[in-house]
Amino acid sequence: MGVRFAVLGPVEITADGRPLPTVAPRHRAVLAYLLLNAPTVISADQLADAMWGPTPPDTARAQIQATIAVIRRVLRQAGAAELLQTRSAGYVIAAERLDLSEFTAEVAAAQKLDDKQEAARRIRAALELWRGQALADVNADYVESARARLEERRLAAVERLIDLELDLGRHAELVDELFAQVAAHPLREKLNGQLMLALHRSGRQTDALAVARTFRAALAEEQGLDPGRAFIALEDGILRDDPTMDAPPAAAAAPKRANHLPYDTPDFTGRAGELGRIEPTGDGVTLWTVDGMAGSGKTTLAVHAAHRLAARYPDAQLFVDLRAHTAGQAPLDPGGALETLLRQLGVPADRLPATAEERAALWRAELAGRRVLLVLDNAADADHVRPLLPGACAALVLVTSRRRLTGLDGAHAVSVDVLPDGDARALFGDIVGERAAAEPEAVLEVLRLCGFLPLAVRIAAARLQHRPRWSVAYLADRLRDHRRRLSELSTSDKGVAAAFALSYEHLEPAQRRMFRLLGLHPGPDVDAEAAAALAGLTADEAEDLLESLLDTHVLLQHEPGRYTFHDLLREHARETAFAEEDEAEREQALARLFGHYLSGVTARRASWLEAERANLIAVAVHATDHELPGDTGHDVTVLHRHLYDRAHADALALYGQALQAARTRGDRSAEARTLIDLGWVRWRHADYDRSAEEFERALELSAEIGERYGQARALQGLGHVRLRRGDEQSGNREHQDAHADFVRALDLYRELGDRIGTAGTLVSLGLAAERLDLLDEAAARNAQALELYRELDDRGGIGDALDGLAAVHRRRGHYDEALDHHGRALSLHREIGYRTGEVSVLNGLAETLSAAGDPGGAAERHRAALALAREMDFRPEQARALRGLRSAGG
Repeated sequence: MGVRFAVLGPVEITADGRPLPTVAPRHRAVLAYLLLNAPTVISADQLADAMWGPTPPDTARAQIQATIAVIRRVLRQAGAAELLQTRSAGYVIAAERLDLSEFTAEVAAAQKLDDKQEAARRIRAALELWRGQALADVNADYVESARARLEERRLAAVERLIDLELDLGRHAELVDELFAQVAAHPLREKLNGQLMLALHRSGRQTDALAVARTFRAALAEEQGLDPGRAFIALEDGILRDDPTMDAPPAAAAAPKRANHLPYDTPDFTGRAGELGRIEPTGDGVTLWTVDGMAGSGKTTLAVHAAHRLAARYPDAQLFVDLRAHTAGQAPLDPGGALETLLRQLGVPADRLPATAEERAALWRAELAGRRVLLVLDNAADADHVRPLLPGACAALVLVTSRRRLTGLDGAHAVSVDVLPDGDARALFGDIVGERAAAEPEAVLEVLRLCGFLPLAVRIAAARLQHRPRWSVAYLADRLRDHRRRLSELSTSDKGVAAAFALSYEHLEPAQRRMFRLLGLHPGPDVDAEAAAALAGLTADEAEDLLESLLDTHVLLQHEPGRYTFHDLLREHARETAFAEEDEAEREQALARLFGHYLSGVTARRASWLEAERANLIAVAVHATDHELPGDTGHDVTVLHRHLYDRAHADALALYGQALQAARTRGDRSAEARTLIDLGWVRWRHADYDRSAEEFERALELSAEIGERYGQARALQGLGHVRLRRGDEQSGNREHQDAHADFVRALDLYRELGDRIGTAGTLVSLGLAAERLDLLDEAAARNAQALELYRELDDRGGIGDALDGLAAVHRRRGHYDEALDHHGRALSLHREIGYRTGEVSVLNGLAETLSAAGDPGGAAERHRAALALAREMDFRPEQARALRGLRSAGG
């Protein structure tokens, strides 16, 4: 479709039907002036005069140049920067696709036609291009006069259209439209005369003469003038009931148009991109499908688009509700739908065939040669629609459905999403009024809680509108309670939950089960593997179900392979799961899901870990906050390893929530575990005092309840706090205390038979022994750890042990051996994406190079370590790198 410009309303640029980012008012003013004068080259001085008049500011030329650059940058986003060119004499824009040019061309073509009906159709289509006042959002010196000229051209087209319609005998249909035009332009003589003629031809002579008197009085009062001779002659003819004023005989027999479009919502807001796309694409049948989730405003959009385009299809505008998702009613079968449509065309009941096939044939015959607009609302699937499609005629067909209708060949699709922030605010404000403007932050919170879903926004706004004592903030408070949110978003005749329930009821049994189980997932999204674990299926089976749910718009997809809910649908799915799944099945589903995530964490697949970060946090919180079968709750510790390695800010919030939940439940074991996790996060941020407090409290709690594993973990964490304090303070006492903590932890791990804990503590003991110059012990501890880690096939642990051995070699002056061990450790850590190990090895490698007399190499490695440690917010290793850089002179 390319780039299209618009000035007949707000100034806009669209690319392939979608609006490009809005530029500032001054930028729009420059763009509009270039468009109005295209293809003339406009100099910078001309632009300055147009923007500011005879006294432009000193910075005018610079502002013009900057504005041109901004407009070109916006066009570049659509690959169309070449449309705005700089010439030696100024600037010129190529505006072949400009609504004003299209308007002018349509009106000019209509003037050449002998067929009055076709001429009227084309002028009405041209007038549909106007989206309000021309240059509506532009302020500049030239605007007022330009706007007046454009409005004059619009009114001239309106008057020409009304002349044609009057000649076609449509006087009765024009009366209301003419009253509105005269109210807007009371001194427009031509419009007043046309209204008088339409009233006279409708048998309303008295009303016609009253219009004449009102116009005479207004003209005399406002301008001190009398009407022109044509008006006086018309008035005299009406007064005498002159037969020449009657409609032409042939035109009086013109058939009445069939218009069965429903009410067009007066506060329709936004959807400019979608509306811009829904256009005829040829002279035959153009088929557009409008799909989206329940409550997204599909029907509202289709009806609004139909009203906008109705004038292009003068023979009939038809509408039928196919009732695929209508409470308490079965879907309307094709035979019944065809009966409705044929009756709308004026086919009498006695001519209706008995079978659907015969009705379809009659339907196509009745439409042949006509220009028809057809809205097929609320379709179940492609088969529901296919028998209703026109044959050989000029038709625009709009089909709405909660399902993507991929089976309709040749159809153009528009998928309706939730409203953008600005459009949602505008809709809410239009309904609520001044209260919305007074509480902008509360409005945004209500919209967020409504998920920006049009149906939910309308219901929330309507509730507020009918409760004058409520504030917007009070409504937001009511909606924050997720247990009652869906019930709040309902009225006596419609509701979000009811709309969702209808979508759910039309799913297949396997789809319904997947839908409600997904509601149990505590995280923001799933992939096929996670959904398979949750439902106990294969990944292929799960993906097929997820894709089918995506096609029915009960799931969303923001990136390939990942599926999520709209917030309100997530709550509905959760409620459905608790209503239809027993407790045992819910627990088993969650156990399978958590097992899937824990196995992924154990495998340490770096990219997978990062992609699943938000889910791992949610699972960890859920596992700590709920009583779950087996050891699932305890496995929050395993998830911590990933959070710790990535040093996410979320970790502090995660463990803060988990700690509060454990204390609320009185679960001292969970409290101790979470304190240890918090201690490690604070250690990583070099908050050693608070870290020590967390570890010491965890040690006390674990000892009180006799939990040796918790004691071992707390002692290991406390030892590392003391180790770092000793490094920073050159304190031998801290290193000795760390060594003692590690010895106690090692004994406990060995008693428990915990080989992972044993291996990790052996590495820790090696660090403490190396600091205390106990190099034989340090070498022995790391060698024991290396053997254990190899047995366990733990590559990250192997790297840690190799790094510990490298430090011993460095202290002994065996630099080649130290560099070899560091290199192997670094490769292992990078291979598995273990960044905590990587940054430690980089610093160790730098320290070895410095000891070996290579300060340049040492500084390079320390800088690499510092950059990575800063990225991870790993402050102990940042401090270590900075100390090394100072020593290396780097």
